[in-house]
Amino acid sequence: MLFLMTDQHRVDTLGAYGNPHVSTPNLDRLAAEGTRFDNCYTPTAICTPARASLLTGAAPFRHKLLANYERNVGYLEDLADDQFTFAGQLRSEGYRLGLMGKWHGGVRRTAADYGFEGPDLAGWHNPVDHPDYLAYLEEHGLPAYRITDPVRGTTPNGSPGNLLAARLHQPVEATFEHYLATRTIEMLHRWVADGAGAAGEGPGGDDPFFLATHFFGPHLPYILPDAYYDMYDPELVELPASVSETFDSKPPVQSNYSKLWAFDTMPLEESRKLIAVYWGYVTLIDEQIGRILDAVRELGLEESTAVFFTADHGEFTGAHRLHDKGPAMYEDIYRIPGLLKVPGAPRGQVRDEFVSLTDCAATILDLAGSDTKPAVDSRSLLPLAAGERPEWAPYHLAEFHGHHFPYPQRMLRTRRYKLVVNPESRNELYDLHTDPDELHNRYDHPELRDVRGELTRTLYDLLRERGDNFFHWMTPMYDVETDYDTTLSAFESEPATASAPGRAGEERS
Repeated sequence: MLFLMTDQHRVDTLGAYGNPHVSTPNLDRLAAEGTRFDNCYTPTAICTPARASLLTGAAPFRHKLLANYERNVGYLEDLADDQFTFAGQLRSEGYRLGLMGKWHGGVRRTAADYGFEGPDLAGWHNPVDHPDYLAYLEEHGLPAYRITDPVRGTTPNGSPGNLLAARLHQPVEATFEHYLATRTIEMLHRWVADGAGAAGEGPGGDDPFFLATHFFGPHLPYILPDAYYDMYDPELVELPASVSETFDSKPPVQSNYSKLWAFDTMPLEESRKLIAVYWGYVTLIDEQIGRILDAVRELGLEESTAVFFTADHGEFTGAHRLHDKGPAMYEDIYRIPGLLKVPGAPRGQVRDEFVSLTDCAATILDLAGSDTKPAVDSRSLLPLAAGERPEWAPYHLAEFHGHHFPYPQRMLRTRRYKLVVNPESRNELYDLHTDPDELHNRYDHPELRDVRGELTRTLYDLLRERGDNFFHWMTPMYDVETDYDTTLSAFESEPATASAPGRAGEERS
């Protein structure tokens, strides 16, 4: 198995998903040779919790790794030692595991603790000071990392904003992306020399392997050589309609985040250029993925190797006057690419079922022929890739717990509508058929009262079924049916009779 992953990657940058300008021939080829999932979503649009859901097959509220450790707001910083992971199961079943690239899955425990071979590349962005990367540059006689022309806005207190982009004064061979692809190819060659991927009776051969390459990009800042920085003419860029966002009837936190990312302190021409540079970043990564796929083919592994491509979440790139991601559950950051090629499966399929990053764990174990299944939040995608029509949930459920500060949210996405519950301010309701850019919050519109009620009750029931205690907030606040003491105040219970007094702490039925 080959698992390819990007970070903060918009679906609409891929040719396979309809972009007419961005060159992504290798990922487009993967889509043409396998299955493209059009409604693939992340369970939460933030790196560490999403990656923990990938590893465990569990929703964030269940695995409890809820925030990126750089700005952790008091949550756990590592998965529990006894937490189930697909990696642990594969290792117990004889798989060789490799991870080249971004881990970002905790503080105390590294990828090696889960059985993965490869250098420990910690952090949220390309660790260009890592000894192995520096050794790679020296091995190949390549120049050191150096950037100029930083692009950033101005934050509310007048200080420089976060770095959004810069020019990299290195050839493509020296980029961190090229380094990751090269090291991946080297690992493949070593493993094949050791017998990995050899033909055998099992689903993965005599020495089956799982090799992941996790690129740190196209996460901002977009730091690229000139050839990619200037690859796309900004005049080709059509700014998203949501740059006209007014934040009217939206949770105030969105306006605050817009100020944090300093969108309004930069001209729209700058935003257009930033999107063009982001496109260049996507093409750079696609080229490196092409090198890896070519190596798989040259090594004779193509007909016995499943390939999965996805991302941990999306990126705003100016949509809703925002950058990065955050406490706003828009399609820009929750919808992700999902491509799966399985040897012998139908080619060129497009599936519209709602699938999730959490489904990767069950899919990986199914590909391995494992009888062990992950948590209830993960379901194998192999029946879909095989062209079958199993019953499938007509919705996606997502959650968010905070980044710079605690901020709980829950989202229910159906074919037409999206409901977002924000306990601290305004809830949101979008009709994605009439308002695909999610500019108009229609939560309080009387004509959608019945829709709002139905979605609210569905979300409430789903949260209760899952054991997500967020439902306790919804019980007294919305029109939902319940069958328990919503105050959790057992001390209010009166004795049943004088001869049979109620026990202390016993709740009313």
